[in-house]
Amino acid sequence: MNLRDLRYLVALAEHKHFGRAADASFVSQPTLSTQIKKLEDELDVALVERTPRKILLTEVGREIAARARGVLDEIEQIRAIARRTRDPEAGTLRLGIFPTLGPYFLPHVVPALRKRFPRLEMLLVEEKTEVLLESLRAGRLDAAILALPVPDDQLHAEELFDEPFLLAVPSGHPLAGRKSLKVSELADQSLLLLEDGHCLRDQALDVCHLAGASERDGFRATSLETLRQMVAANVGITLLPLLAVKPPVAQSDAIRLLPFQGEAPSRRIALVWRRSSAKNAFLSAFAAQLRALPEELGVSLR
Repeated sequence: MNLRDLRYLVALAEHKHFGRAADASFVSQPTLSTQIKKLEDELDVALVERTPRKILLTEVGREIAARARGVLDEIEQIRAIARRTRDPEAGTLRLGIFPTLGPYFLPHVVPALRKRFPRLEMLLVEEKTEVLLESLRAGRLDAAILALPVPDDQLHAEELFDEPFLLAVPSGHPLAGRKSLKVSELADQSLLLLEDGHCLRDQALDVCHLAGASERDGFRATSLETLRQMVAANVGITLLPLLAVKPPVAQSDAIRLLPFQGEAPSRRIALVWRRSSAKNAFLSAFAAQLRALPEELGVSLR
């Protein structure tokens, strides 16, 4: 048994297709298939259930693949320790971020990150929170920028900032003339929300429950930009995070943005990584740089 064969098995578990797993492993399909068969012979168990249309791992195959992911992650940690010893701020950082933050946060921090860590290569992955957490636990990501809470004792969260929400209403809406409003004034309002799987949907629902508001029936957006366009088209009202309305995002005359009075509803953003990571010291320094946002953005830890 060798690490190469374990990587082939993990690739097959992820792609469930010999051809795609081979492409991801940069080998030919016959090579990958042969090595999987050799691994089965060595272990004297069937790892793969081969059907005409798809590939399924057997129960023992799934268990061994899960263990193999852990082994490969530990190997990567060993290599990371060696790289960090040579140069703690060089190498590659695989960083995840969720879609309702990435396009609005990264333009404000990437230039400073490049200046602070000039030898660092950042590989950015934008996905929904659950996908990022799965990749983080499996070792496919080094860290992820997520909204708290993250209920996992195996992960460390370094808090970065609190991002307030604003109420976005059409320019002709009864609330459009207000300069600000209380959360309680959302009572009996129906809000446009994102589809399932977006953490912003859950955060907005928390605000709705707090204020006595509800979700607008029959509509769920796939992105913040869809929500923004629906408000501009006078379809309804919604909550938008503060960074999503800051330059360089273009403003629309068809939308009025209303801040909340007092302690505004918000989401807390953190840099999250595995407690077992060999990059702990570096990631703490990376988080400190992420936290150094311009004051005019209006986001900080409360």
